[in-house]
Amino acid sequence: MRRGWRAAFVTAIAAMLPATLVLTLPREASAQSGTPPTASAAEIPAGISDGVVKLGLILDLSGPYSATTGNGSATAARMAVADFGGKVLGAPIEIVVADGKASSNHAGRIARDWFTDQHVDALMDVTGSSEALLVQAIANTQHKIVILNSAVASRLSNEACTPTSIHYSFDTEAIANTVGAALIKRGYKTWFFITVDYSFGYDLEHNTEAVVEADGGEILDGAVHPLGAADFVSYLSRARQSGAKVIALANAGADLDNTLQQATKLGMIPGPQIFAGLAMRITGIHALGLATTQGMVIGAPFYWDTDEATRAWSKRFFALTNQMPNSPQAGVYSATLHYLQAVARAGTDDTDAVLHAMHEAPVDDFFAHGGYIRADGVMVHDMGLYQVKAPAESHYPWDYLKPLATVPGEEAFGTLAESKCPLVNR
Repeated sequence: MRRGWRAAFVTAIAAMLPATLVLTLPREASAQSGTPPTASAAEIPAGISDGVVKLGLILDLSGPYSATTGNGSATAARMAVADFGGKVLGAPIEIVVADGKASSNHAGRIARDWFTDQHVDALMDVTGSSEALLVQAIANTQHKIVILNSAVASRLSNEACTPTSIHYSFDTEAIANTVGAALIKRGYKTWFFITVDYSFGYDLEHNTEAVVEADGGEILDGAVHPLGAADFVSYLSRARQSGAKVIALANAGADLDNTLQQATKLGMIPGPQIFAGLAMRITGIHALGLATTQGMVIGAPFYWDTDEATRAWSKRFFALTNQMPNSPQAGVYSATLHYLQAVARAGTDDTDAVLHAMHEAPVDDFFAHGGYIRADGVMVHDMGLYQVKAPAESHYPWDYLKPLATVPGEEAFGTLAESKCPLVNR
């Protein structure tokens, strides 16, 4: 499907796209009106396969994580393509987006079709850790690049790592080292976990437990709930009765929202126990409101109101989506640009050449300063520890977080020597 729409118009309507497979072909950010001429084979560099660089995103467009990723992540990718100029090495850049429907099998079918029949060169994100585990394995057999921004289970870049995958924004280990260690240092030494029953939740809980116990804390108890649960009252009652100083929420999306809403109704927010939203994003804070999320501690690699660079990009994103970006969405933009820059440096979209260029170049933009991709595929960068403001502390729209600390990259992500990735040379 090729039309000569300008990239600005394409990104402006991204939020209205249906939750089905869509194909969008961004052009140069400053493209002129009219239909651009189609490049002939002679005009496409020999290093570009099929005459086009095609990037895909398998996102949650209709399920529990749609507000966290969804059309916001698709818009971020399109912004990166437009900012890059719509072409690389003279070849057009295309973006394809599909709804993973919170299903590993469905996401796997999309990935196989894209890699085998649709000539997709690389994926910029896959929502859901279970989905990402399958998709990155498929990508490895097809020798295709997968960059992960919203799937954060640490096993993706540990036991399940592949030579063609990159864990870009953050992982459960980074969250654990940012939030767990910081709260223990502040005297919050007893913990209760409420955990969603799949790989993401277990990795988040286990990584955080390890940090808490290593730093002298104690896990008093915990509860596990199914994905998409409706009633969290019994779990919260157990957490309150435990007397734990920290109630750690190892869930996300609609599950996390429901947990906090019900905690507020039970009078636990605000309250003597502090909630650690291990997977809370600013989009979730906005949807729930400060009255429901106040006092919560979170870890994130990106906050829109950090400095002039983050504010400038975020205001552009807001103009297209009517919301400020969260960390996975900002990560998609950064990762897409990093990939395209690597293609330009390599002079080809060949997987090995592009991976080499991505690993060789630092990541230095509004998302990360001095970031780098290790042999295990982890992009190491600083993490931030934040606390959600009380309503009276917020002075303008989306003024939700107060910074508590910056955690250096190697402290947050651990060292390469600690990696369980079999690709790492010991």
